[in-house]
Amino acid sequence: MIDALTVALGVTALLLAAWCGFAAYRDQPTKDWHFIGMAVVALLAIVQLVIGVVRLAGGADPQQGVAIFVAYLIGSALAVPIAAFMSLTERTRWGSATVSAAAVVLAVLEVRLYDIWGGVGG
Repeated sequence: MIDALTVALGVTALLLAAWCGFAAYRDQPTKDWHFIGMAVVALLAIVQLVIGVVRLAGGADPQQGVAIFVAYLIGSALAVPIAAFMSLTERTRWGSATVSAAAVVLAVLEVRLYDIWGGVGG
């Protein structure tokens, strides 16, 4: 995996979590600007998914197994888009809170992906 992309995705996910968490704190639903932020984070996750699949097709082997690596890649690519859809259906502060929680989950998934690939001690 590309370490810089993993770090960038984790940091942008945490920034999105803070931004949407602040909106929830202020009793605001997600707004258009939040969806632009979600799109940026989702785009980074899709780029990571493509790079991960290309690396696997090229013969690279994650330290902890291909199946779990692919599962985490798919989960990280879907976390924010699913939360975005849920926030559209919940037009209260809880929509913002849902996106915030999903972005934190994405940041944790990134740490785990790094570990699965072999970044920690590998």
